[in-house]
Amino acid sequence: MSEKRGESAAREISALEEKLLGVQIFRIPELVPGLLAAGILGWLSIQLSGFIGIDLLQFEHSPISSVMMAILLGLLARNLVALPTWLKPGFNFAVKKVLRLGIILLGIRLSIFDALRLGALGVPIVLFCLLGALFLTTRLNKWLKLPERLGTLIAVGTSICGVSAIVATGPAIDAEDEEVAYAVAVITIFGVFATLVYPYLAKLVFTGDPVKAGLFLGTSIHDTSQVTGAALVFSEAFSLPRALEVATVTKLVRNVFMAVVIPFMALANNRRASAEGRSAGKQARFTKLLPLFVLGFIALAGLRSIGDAGVNASGLAYGLWTKEGWQGLVGLLQTWAVNALVLALAGVGLTTNLRTMRGLGIKPFLVGLGAALAVGVISFAAISLLGSFVTL
Repeated sequence: MSEKRGESAAREISALEEKLLGVQIFRIPELVPGLLAAGILGWLSIQLSGFIGIDLLQFEHSPISSVMMAILLGLLARNLVALPTWLKPGFNFAVKKVLRLGIILLGIRLSIFDALRLGALGVPIVLFCLLGALFLTTRLNKWLKLPERLGTLIAVGTSICGVSAIVATGPAIDAEDEEVAYAVAVITIFGVFATLVYPYLAKLVFTGDPVKAGLFLGTSIHDTSQVTGAALVFSEAFSLPRALEVATVTKLVRNVFMAVVIPFMALANNRRASAEGRSAGKQARFTKLLPLFVLGFIALAGLRSIGDAGVNASGLAYGLWTKEGWQGLVGLLQTWAVNALVLALAGVGLTTNLRTMRGLGIKPFLVGLGAALAVGVISFAAISLLGSFVTL
């Protein structure tokens, strides 16, 4: 029996095992303890997110992202408690495999018809804010001489959709777990601040115009849950429910651009790595330039758009699902995407030693502050110029 185990251990891992599991198949039981621990932490994150956002803060939908909560709880556990080493294989599986599954499933949230709903001038507003935030954040990062990948993560988190954009971009640019965790922490701090302050700022600067206020909240706040929370505050505080719809659609349009930005970042990272000698030219295969999980993400976004087109044209998605059935299936996949990301980000937190990032000091938070201010100013300017023509 021991000889067979020895032969199995000596055998090299197959390509299929590497792609699906990251370990040899006989080592699957070694993954269970760590996965179970990350799963429990993920469940606690979901419960705590709901308790804080709904029970304590009295929001209809919690502005506290369960994904954000998972990584924060994982960071606390990893950096305050000595975790046993036998949990590590399961943590690594969550970070490397479950995270990619969650990113693929995230694609089901994106539909081109969200962009069509915002109209011909609404989309340019979103695009202008997105590109401006990416450019200014990247420049600020270079000026402060932060690691390029960390700056990229902060830039995409600020400009597109917070935590989701960061965790989707991280593997595409070969970011370290510590960089992902640090970027999430930076984005979270300024996103929570914006959730609490921007509803009242929007009322002040746009004199109660619900369309302009909704556009502002949808383009200037980072995470989807935070946009929803801020829009709910605005709608309920000033009795302007239209702002919630505008903010939600605007944020969905921002999310659609993930399908473009993530492959672009993967391509840019591969070119940069080749120029620095970190990867040989022969390795620049199509799957290296566009990783499989990014292709899966784009494929699911395409499936969502085609299904929505079928519902709009004939009332059936793919000739099988009614509008209600299709929405139910999309909702189920969205739920599992969140569950997978919560589990994966708990794993990221549980494997991240913040001491390795101590040398960066206050600089990442200065980049986050600059990015938050930049996207707010750009959003205000674009909406002031074009917002009157948006009639969502």
